[in-house]
Amino acid sequence: MQKGDLACDPRGLIYEAYRIEDILAVSCRPIFLDWAMGVPADEDSVQHIKTMLAHYEPDWPDHPMTALLRTGLDEMTTPRRRKRGNL
Repeated sequence: MQKGDLACDPRGLIYEAYRIEDILAVSCRPIFLDWAMGVPADEDSVQHIKTMLAHYEPDWPDHPMTALLRTGLDEMTTPRRRKRGNL
């Protein structure tokens, strides 16, 4: 696999994160945020995260980026309740 081979990671940000030796979760967050901000509005971010997990998780199940992708997936698929303010 080459950088940018996954259509959902065209700049290879997630690809590169997996190749940084001893990367910490705190360093994965801005990489993930940069990736997320680059996803076009008409594309499904949840499906992209699922694709990346299917690709990377088998080889890197304990990697901090895998944990972050899992968290991102859980947060994006969990319905949120909005608090109603007093008007």
